[in-house]
Amino acid sequence: MTTESYIKVSDVMTPDVLVIGRMATVREAINLMREAGVSSMAVERRDMTDEYGLLVVSDIAREVIAQDRSVDRVNVYEVMSKPVLTLPPDMNIKYAVRLLVRFSLSRALVENEKRVPVGIVTMRDMVLRHTQG
Repeated sequence: MTTESYIKVSDVMTPDVLVIGRMATVREAINLMREAGVSSMAVERRDMTDEYGLLVVSDIAREVIAQDRSVDRVNVYEVMSKPVLTLPPDMNIKYAVRLLVRFSLSRALVENEKRVPVGIVTMRDMVLRHTQG
């Protein structure tokens, strides 16, 4: 009998989520991403009843650059994904991978019990870590 190790989402996520305001321009988002060396960021909620958004480099490529729109005239809220799949930090990555596959996603926002972003986890991170145990 083999014992499978339990790897939590929090073990592989990138902590310290970069959060940007929804009214920020895409240029501001690109600059923040460049400075932080990340390819995605959370977008703040309007209020406590709202959900976080997620802005990924591929959103900017598809919705702004490929359509020849100005990065100075497009706001983050216009191109972000919302609502986004959120995962709890203590979820087994085996199930997190299944969720991302089911919805054809490359990443998810990790939120604590107070619905505050604590990380971002990518399919790549989970797949590469899965076999390490």
